[in-house]
Amino acid sequence: MVVREMYTAKFAYTTPEGKRIGTSSEVYDSVEGYETGIAAMISNVANITAHRGKCRHRKDADLFSAILKCNDPKDGIYFVSLARNRITVSSYRDDAVRKRVEAWADTALGTG
Repeated sequence: MVVREMYTAKFAYTTPEGKRIGTSSEVYDSVEGYETGIAAMISNVANITAHRGKCRHRKDADLFSAILKCNDPKDGIYFVSLARNRITVSSYRDDAVRKRVEAWADTALGTG
């Protein structure tokens, strides 16, 4: 079960010469909100005017995370937190849970 999702979109405002004159970020609780929010930020004329520059989405700086509540009949409840650059396992009682999640992550990421 997904306990929480968070998607952060990062933006930079630049002059015609490419000089950064401002930044902002927006946090959304769904992929749909994230995608719609990016389009809204890039086309928000009032905000662009206030920053006095062009709005550029900085995809490489965006952040993503989700927390999953896992209920294993044998090992009980534990949580897996997935982020853009890490996976964290918490509240588990047996190291076998951590090892299973590590094996899954290696398979899912193609590193195993």
